[in-house]
Amino acid sequence: MSPLRVSGFARLLSPGHVNRRILIMNKHFFRRATLNVLCAALAFTSGAAWSTEPKAPTHSFDTLSKPQQAMVEDLEKRTFQWFWDGANPANGLIPDHYPGPSFASIASVGFGLTAYGIGAERGYITRDQAVDRTLATLRFFANASQNDSEDDTSGYHGFFYHFLDMKTGKRFARWTELSSVDTTWLLSGVLFAQSYFDRDTPKEKEIRSLADTIYRRVDWAWMQPRAPLVSMGWTPGGKFIDADWKGYDEGMLVYILALGSPTHTISSDAWSAWTSTYPKQWGRFEGQTFLNFAPMFGHQYSESWVDFRGIRDTWSREHGLDYVENGRRAAYAQRAYAIANPSHWKDYGANVWGLTACNGPGDIMLRMPDSSMRRFDGYTARGAGLDYISDDGTIAPTAAGGSIAFAPEIVVPALQAIKDRYGDDVYDRYGFVDAFNPSFDTDIPPKEGRVVRGKGWFDTLQIGIDQGPIVLMIENWRSGFVWSVMRKNPYIRKGLQRAGFTGGWLDKAVK
Repeated sequence: MSPLRVSGFARLLSPGHVNRRILIMNKHFFRRATLNVLCAALAFTSGAAWSTEPKAPTHSFDTLSKPQQAMVEDLEKRTFQWFWDGANPANGLIPDHYPGPSFASIASVGFGLTAYGIGAERGYITRDQAVDRTLATLRFFANASQNDSEDDTSGYHGFFYHFLDMKTGKRFARWTELSSVDTTWLLSGVLFAQSYFDRDTPKEKEIRSLADTIYRRVDWAWMQPRAPLVSMGWTPGGKFIDADWKGYDEGMLVYILALGSPTHTISSDAWSAWTSTYPKQWGRFEGQTFLNFAPMFGHQYSESWVDFRGIRDTWSREHGLDYVENGRRAAYAQRAYAIANPSHWKDYGANVWGLTACNGPGDIMLRMPDSSMRRFDGYTARGAGLDYISDDGTIAPTAAGGSIAFAPEIVVPALQAIKDRYGDDVYDRYGFVDAFNPSFDTDIPPKEGRVVRGKGWFDTLQIGIDQGPIVLMIENWRSGFVWSVMRKNPYIRKGLQRAGFTGGWLDKAVK
């Protein structure tokens, strides 16, 4: 693989596209299905009973069979290992995609910093190893250059460029933006480290101090050219991106961290501005009534760090559910969509489901066995919801895996079935590959991954922002570990409170 190879994800961020989230907002960039399907959600129990609304999770790790427990444990460890092996130990930078040459993704770093704590708790690495890797990472970001130049910098106003050079840590290319949301994922890992490494040792004290420096430096108010909303990003050439974060999607934590800042905070009306567009996405899809966002990552990223169980803002109080329940309904809706399979893709069903942003075979028109012509995409934000449908038969295991804390009773059987059905083609040393497509079964070479005749297309690498929700959410489901650490962080608590969240753990004193 050439060091100059650019992934499908990078292509989506090339000039004229800016980033995947703007494409999601401008839905004409996506090929959408036109069929409306009526299918009740199929709730998984041992008897596979029908239900139109999912019930609260009843499945714990301890209730799984021994083979299922072994599968989940193996997946968590392998996914953790992706972050550990892929990182540059000298500066802590973690690749966007791996194995193979890649630029660094600051979002991958945020997930990785959190994964190190999981690794230490699970015994994959020692606490000392986690401390040293975390220190190398935080020292880099605390000392990285911050200026308005095109190339000779890592960030500006406390924010960082979406993609950095793995070795130098400088902006990778001029098409990559100073990203508010990817800085948020980085900061989530930084704040996790601040709260997790709480011992009275020189190194752990330094971690806490560096984390504070990195977070306090971010000038959230500067990233508000159209206040009270927060912009998606900035570039030296194009200046502020002409799009803001407004709900409901993965940008929730952008506002929580901005509201929690002790130095460059934003006004509290930003949250109400963020939620003001919720009515456009609230509605019924595939038997579930919930806040729709077609790709599953929008239901997983903020929820990977913040424990929304039992805490509610004004909007969720009025609608009688919290954001974890909303993610649960989204997972059930995606499963029901796969069961209905309106576009008749191969292998879709009760245990093969999950649409989200991921790699794909790559911008190819293919004649199918029934003589129809189908288009297959590269990296794109696949999804199914009221907002849009983008489905080319490509399944991303992270769509289900990152939902395990929402709906383990349908996720665990899906992960087990996918692993059993496709074997080593879909599951390797780092867990599940990023995506697979059973319908892309052809001698035509794909632009990404490989084709296994008789089984379909399989990616050959993993992407950090898809690996992250798997390992974090498995641990949240098993022990609540990441959620419990983040509950201790004063900036997270302050941000939630300023956004109007009350109830549950938020109303209790920090232990």
